[in-house]
Amino acid sequence: MTENKDFLKCPTDIYNYYGTTPVEKFESRTPKKTATPRVEKARQMYFESKSSASVEFPYWYTRKWEGLDGEIGIIRRAESLKCGFEHLTPAIFPGELLAMRKANYLRGSYPMPWLSEAFFLAKEDELFKEAAKSGKHSADEATTIGQGGGNVTKSAGNVVSIAGKFGLRKEEMPILLKIAKKWFNKSVDDVGHKYEQLVPDYQTKEEIMRAVICMFDSGYTLPQGREVMNYYYPLQFGIEGIKQICQEKIGKTAGYPDMDRLYFYKAVYTMLEGLQTWILNYAKEAKFMASLETDKTQKEEYLDIAQRLEWLSKNKPRTFHDALQLVWIFHVAVLNEDAISGLSPGRLGQVLYPFWKQDMEKGILNTEKSMELLECMRMKFTELDCFASMGVVGGVLSGNTFNNLCIGGLDIDGNSAANDLEVLILESAMTCDTPQPTLSLLYDEKLPEDFLLKGVECTKIGTGYPAWINNRVGMEFLLNNFRKEGMELKEARAWSLGGCLETSPGSWMPLEINNETYFIPGGSSPATSVGVHFISLPKVLEAVLYDGLDKRTGRRVYPAHGSKLDSYEEVWKIFKKYFSITVEVLTLTNNIQHDLWGKISPSIINSMLKPDCLEVGKDISNKGCRYNRTFNVEICGGVNLVNSLASIKKNIFDEKKFTLSDLKAAIDANFGYLSALKTKSYSLIEQVKTDKFMNWLKIHRLCLDAPKYGNDDKYVDNIFKQWQHWFSEMCEQYVSLYDEPLYSCQISVSTHAPMGAVTLASADGRLCGTTFADGSVSAYPGTDKNGPYALFNSATCYDHALSQNSQLNMKIHPSVVQGRKGSRKFAEMIKAYLRKGAFHAQFNVVDSRMLRDAQQHPENYRGLMVRVAGFTQYWVELGKQIQDEVIARTEYEQIG
Repeated sequence: MTENKDFLKCPTDIYNYYGTTPVEKFESRTPKKTATPRVEKARQMYFESKSSASVEFPYWYTRKWEGLDGEIGIIRRAESLKCGFEHLTPAIFPGELLAMRKANYLRGSYPMPWLSEAFFLAKEDELFKEAAKSGKHSADEATTIGQGGGNVTKSAGNVVSIAGKFGLRKEEMPILLKIAKKWFNKSVDDVGHKYEQLVPDYQTKEEIMRAVICMFDSGYTLPQGREVMNYYYPLQFGIEGIKQICQEKIGKTAGYPDMDRLYFYKAVYTMLEGLQTWILNYAKEAKFMASLETDKTQKEEYLDIAQRLEWLSKNKPRTFHDALQLVWIFHVAVLNEDAISGLSPGRLGQVLYPFWKQDMEKGILNTEKSMELLECMRMKFTELDCFASMGVVGGVLSGNTFNNLCIGGLDIDGNSAANDLEVLILESAMTCDTPQPTLSLLYDEKLPEDFLLKGVECTKIGTGYPAWINNRVGMEFLLNNFRKEGMELKEARAWSLGGCLETSPGSWMPLEINNETYFIPGGSSPATSVGVHFISLPKVLEAVLYDGLDKRTGRRVYPAHGSKLDSYEEVWKIFKKYFSITVEVLTLTNNIQHDLWGKISPSIINSMLKPDCLEVGKDISNKGCRYNRTFNVEICGGVNLVNSLASIKKNIFDEKKFTLSDLKAAIDANFGYLSALKTKSYSLIEQVKTDKFMNWLKIHRLCLDAPKYGNDDKYVDNIFKQWQHWFSEMCEQYVSLYDEPLYSCQISVSTHAPMGAVTLASADGRLCGTTFADGSVSAYPGTDKNGPYALFNSATCYDHALSQNSQLNMKIHPSVVQGRKGSRKFAEMIKAYLRKGAFHAQFNVVDSRMLRDAQQHPENYRGLMVRVAGFTQYWVELGKQIQDEVIARTEYEQIG
């Protein structure tokens, strides 16, 4: 760490570097490659587009739903979805090689009032004013959203801003209000709220949400996602083939016991009819566009789209282009079925490899055409938007949709699964460097060195991907948690990441092409992250210090403990008590929400795709999947918790430098600084002192100087290890609605910003309103002073297979990884960390001063991307809370 003599005197006026002092002028990243002209034009069109909402789908869905009162629930749902799909206006843009989209806008999405109708109406309609008082809206108030890019942050002209991101035409707002009223007391949100109040300690849940100790309810906000798609059935059978399977199943279940199977198969058949109409509507639109087109090449492309869609509306794919189009159709179909974040295509390069290999061998496809199609695929994924509240869109997702494409890993026989198509996927991610789909490389010792170096090359240009994932640790977690449901070693190899970092079980499915069988991997579980969503650990510790109160609001969250907190052990004991209360009440209410989601808004398309729903005749909410232990407990701010506990233990109890009362007084005074909520600066780098600053300097310095995680310091690392073991073990004391134990999950996504915003200063020296440490094993910015390998030792002081994931973000200066030598040094550092048993690492290769310039001059950086926490996003679409945190991360100028 560069010596800074002002650090002790003025703790927050620092720049966070490790290694040599940076040169005066900021350094650019490794030069980027360029996309094909077609795709570069599409990217510029995307940059000029805004996130737009439509009421078309919800209007037709609701209209059909109302006319089916008394129909069987899943049939009513299928008919309503079918109607919505059949009435979607098709939109095909010039130059597209892959058709179909969520709505008729380039960046289109729509609200789903059958899930929740209240949040975007709370201030618009008298009927929903009561809903605005609920604790679940508190996260919206603590969230900042990116002010640039495609976000519609303010209403203007004929456009109304919703959730600070989406634009809706004013003339459509009365329609949206009318539709929403029809779902009042009928949506998953409203019915769930009615029944979750029957949980004995429900009022505690309300106070937890109001204090933003928990970020959001998952049952109605994002009931699906954080999972891996399975494209096997459409690729193997085609739509008509799946319909035939349903017909046969209907004949075998009609009139027999367990009649719900009959209704499921009928619902799937109905939905497939709707998808066929949707696809054919696009084919008609392509023909119409061709009839108007004067350019011969463009006319031929429209007609090619029409022919391909007509074929795929019934049949299985013939070519790689067909297969890629069909995969995209079903991906969008699932997204249109529910509010979803983190619907991952999984190991798509291995799924599509048989088609690609066939076409390459026949000479009907070459590398150049392959690259163009893969770049087009990247643009389609990047255009996706998820409609949700501001607290979710900004505070959790940062506008991202987390479509994680994994490469590498092992095949069914335990050999390297990397292939030539995956190399092109990496190459297309460099030529068309867009946020979606993000890439994750499942690292295994069996992977070829050239493949790993290709991954390093992609990371170096500043994409933030691929994330580097330990394949063996992921497999070990799956075997530990899904063995009871039949998981074996061979099946564990089929795993992938759902969402940003959620380890998800998969299965090998036999795809037959030209009389040859290929075992392709795909997801075989429902959403793997639908439990307790993001508990703020520093906020729970704050409640311990203040006897169960949320000091910010003055409201009681937990029962008063009445303890004098006269020992470290007592502090730790009460923290565990409050945390356990939180997990218990949130698990119970979450189970009710998800049970009602399955009854009101069951998944049909996604269920049909997942083994073994189609075989057993059950949707994913009725345990139709092969693996169902998928509920978890997610946390945020773990490193700040551990650093704070270390400070309390050392300063108050071991060395008696000050008392607990002294600490609380310092926290109340924010260590003599203005709150970040006033300064609008959310990291420790730039904060404003008050005239009382000197009164608290000594205590603040002692808090900052206390042992910090990330330096290979056993004092604090042992506390970290103790926390990790207790957390993973305690999760298993609670069960999901499927009567399966929960497991621990450790990712922050973007929650470390809004949760930090509502948290007082903490015992580790962090100031009020500033952002927590990101991820789960990332050091708090500026506190990892002993280099990357000391950080690695701290991060691996516990067994990463205990949890669904871990998350390490690092920022590397571009000069460190220049050239072939820099690539090899970078690769060796990554391998060294993963070989220690780590699960995950990801990197921002960027000069912090470039980010500062981008913050001041966003108009010059429309295409600049950074890695946040499990995802990459355009800089201008991030909220200032996250921007400040990324800038503040320690920048490594030396990794050897």
